[in-house]
Amino acid sequence: MKYGRVTTGTFLARPNRFLARVQISGGEEVCHVKNTGRCRELLVPGAGLVLEIHDNPKRKTAYSVIGVYKGNTLINMDSQAPNQAAYEWVKEGADGIFGKVTEVKRERTYGKSRFDLYLEAQSEDGALRRIFMEVKGVTLENDGVARFPDAPTERGVKHLEELEACQKDGYEACILFVVQMKGIHRLEPNRQTHAAFADALKRAEESGVKVLAYDCLVTEDSMRLDQPIEVNLV
Repeated sequence: MKYGRVTTGTFLARPNRFLARVQISGGEEVCHVKNTGRCRELLVPGAGLVLEIHDNPKRKTAYSVIGVYKGNTLINMDSQAPNQAAYEWVKEGADGIFGKVTEVKRERTYGKSRFDLYLEAQSEDGALRRIFMEVKGVTLENDGVARFPDAPTERGVKHLEELEACQKDGYEACILFVVQMKGIHRLEPNRQTHAAFADALKRAEESGVKVLAYDCLVTEDSMRLDQPIEVNLV
């Protein structure tokens, strides 16, 4: 996925989860934050930011925060980016994981959940595979280990339970963790923050839900899925 016009700035403060005060070219601007998560380890005073520039005069803010530098690592923190990057990855064949992908649809409902992607693929023996996929963006990292979630997510637990359920109707199910950076060795559920999600992920994997994690190539104006990374269901 690719952005339009971007620029850089320096993080000053976050008055609420939707807004940030940012220094840009010597002046101060109030910018939209395209991630309502906590991001406490990322949005620290003095951190370098990447900002998307908006040309719509009707917008309340002219900029949106889409990336942050953590040391020398650029992390995309746009919560909408993982879905788009995953969609493009699946359209390009998803590394052949599901066979030959023949159809991809977004925001498909099953039961009481709306999953990010639904795809159909043809296996090597010609059989039709019908797959629901839920996408989770990951920005929390420590010493090369990515963890999800960074805050309790009852919605995430519900998605896992629905992914388990859809298999009983002949669908396949997959959860894809899109780690929005490079330099990651493995992904783990963040049990300390939300044990219920960690337990639900383990149950889902044991029931047959495919658990995938990919890192991303991130530039200031783009992000795309790159390499698979190990998932450790602690």
